[in-house]
Amino acid sequence: MRSIRPPFAARRGRSARRRTSPVLASVGLIAALTLTATACGSGDDTASDAPSATASQGSDGKITIPDDIKDQLKKHGIDVDKWKGGDWKNWDKDDWLREADDFINPIIKGLWDPNRMREADDPDVNKGVDEADLTGDQGVTDPEPAPVTARAVRTSYHANVPEAGKVFFDSPEGTMVCSATVVEDPAHPGKSNLVWTAGHCVHAGKKGGWFRNIAFVPSYNDSGKTAAQMENAPREEVAPYGVWWSDWAQTSDQWIGQGGTTGGQGASYDFAVLHVTPEKGGDGKSLEETVGSALPVNFNAPAVPEVSSITATGYPAAAPFDGQKLYQCTDKPGRLSVAQADPTMYRIGCSMTGGSSGGGWVATGSDGKPALVSNTSIGPVKFGWLAGPRLGDVAKGVYDSVSGKFKGQ
Repeated sequence: MRSIRPPFAARRGRSARRRTSPVLASVGLIAALTLTATACGSGDDTASDAPSATASQGSDGKITIPDDIKDQLKKHGIDVDKWKGGDWKNWDKDDWLREADDFINPIIKGLWDPNRMREADDPDVNKGVDEADLTGDQGVTDPEPAPVTARAVRTSYHANVPEAGKVFFDSPEGTMVCSATVVEDPAHPGKSNLVWTAGHCVHAGKKGGWFRNIAFVPSYNDSGKTAAQMENAPREEVAPYGVWWSDWAQTSDQWIGQGGTTGGQGASYDFAVLHVTPEKGGDGKSLEETVGSALPVNFNAPAVPEVSSITATGYPAAAPFDGQKLYQCTDKPGRLSVAQADPTMYRIGCSMTGGSSGGGWVATGSDGKPALVSNTSIGPVKFGWLAGPRLGDVAKGVYDSVSGKFKGQ
């Protein structure tokens, strides 16, 4: 099987993936500091701009990070005044931010310009899961599904799948991309700033740490332009609903402890939740208000026999796709078992490739309404099917923690 993590987290060079184990335990939090440029009027957010950080907001409306927090970050080798000037590019693999409280994700305005976003979906590696990775099968895996050809979503994407978008991020190996979904926030009904994606789209797992410059772009390339047309497209067309930076993110301890770039270990817990904030400050509207929709999440995921069909959505980037357009696959799911200690996963036939990792899997609930029940996680070395985790207590713990963090704000 191929892993859609690395396979599905397609980056300029390749993709990432995820991993987890079965306990709710202490999920990994990404406490991010939001930085804005103090220079006004130029619209040029370059390295020469002096950043003012955030933990409190002054009477002048500017966000500032208290000196004591800056001092604490410096103990971890992070100088926020240098970060925006390009220090985020310096990846020391021996000192890679790994623990939950070590994460920092300052806004760097203009970093995700149209060219950088377009180039982030050209993976040069697409390793996956092969049969040797299934040695822990519980003996309940259903027959491999027949391939389902992914169909292009009609434009505008916002009119058809307003919750869908792309997650962009930087890793030590290059610029990468995943897919993601706007989901409801119980702490802020109708005003959610929560995004659901795969764990391997935010954290590298057991041999790495948190990725950098994580941002979400809803309805990326909403009009469905070709790659050639995208070369000259303004940012307003590439990101019609803005760029939303992650100021907090969380994945499972299982993924942080076991995750890797290939194979299927931990795939049953390969999910993450981001809390996002608009790069430009916005008009006070939440992400949900901006895009006009958010999906509920079903943490009592039904067993395979009870699900008539699941629709997976994403921006596949590995050949024969180019990452610029939104696709979907719909199929009746079967079961996939990767490790005896982990829950079985959903598996569907689908031809989507790297870049669609993290994309939402939607099924109709008992109330007749659509709900997110999984996300793209892994697939075979030779494309033809996808697998995603069934969402249970661990996933709910991640979700509730992120929601609770911003309750009352």
